[in-house]
Amino acid sequence: MSHEVFDRVAEAYDAARPGYPDGLYEALARLSSVSLTGATVADVGAGTGISTRGLLARGARVVAVDPGVRMLARLVARTDSPHVVVGDGNALPLRSGAADLVCYAQAWHWLRPEESIGEALRVLRPGGAVAAWWNSVDLETSASAADWLVAYEVRLAESCPGYSGPALPDWSVPPVAAVMTRAGLDVQEAWIRWRRNVSVEDFLLDMRSHSFVAALGDDVVDRLVRRERVELLKVFADGALTVPMRVYLAMARKAEA
Repeated sequence: MSHEVFDRVAEAYDAARPGYPDGLYEALARLSSVSLTGATVADVGAGTGISTRGLLARGARVVAVDPGVRMLARLVARTDSPHVVVGDGNALPLRSGAADLVCYAQAWHWLRPEESIGEALRVLRPGGAVAAWWNSVDLETSASAADWLVAYEVRLAESCPGYSGPALPDWSVPPVAAVMTRAGLDVQEAWIRWRRNVSVEDFLLDMRSHSFVAALGDDVVDRLVRRERVELLKVFADGALTVPMRVYLAMARKAEA
């Protein structure tokens, strides 16, 4: 179960996973025509609250839904006046028509595709929107900026049997847009590029929080971290990284009544 893996690395996830750039929230509001200020948002797969806090900071009323009790405990500890529900995105514990926006930040790919989107449409009010987005490293930026990152991703792909990322030739974003389309929705998509400034140590802590790394076991992960620390410090001797990133956003609106 994905939530059991993430519960084991909740502290690392909370401490080191990247947030989302302002441009993501701007694109979300623009494409959905839902003003986040005052909107009721179901943040499905909220985890430790990275997206929840971003939405709250923009004036939304957020209900954070996640099956991971330990992940939600981190959210509660770090978030002012949170509303949290332990629940499954395939069967949302929310009443029909309750939300202006249902979103999945870095989470939809863990759910059953058609069931999850069907549940989102049930929970949405008429005219509301469903959105999913993912941060990923950007290997398509200028070669000089991304050479070290390409090498890093290739090493992960070679070391982690469960690796799923842009070093794979057939990698792509999860097919949420296709599932939304099959549900009869008109989908809009956007890519938002940004740069993350992070220390080598936090970057390595982030690495520990990924499911394909956490699944390796503590001793293997510790060896992987030691190896990557050496490799990264060859490029960033001062211990400060600039990571090219991009966010993929897919959004669709429920029909008006």
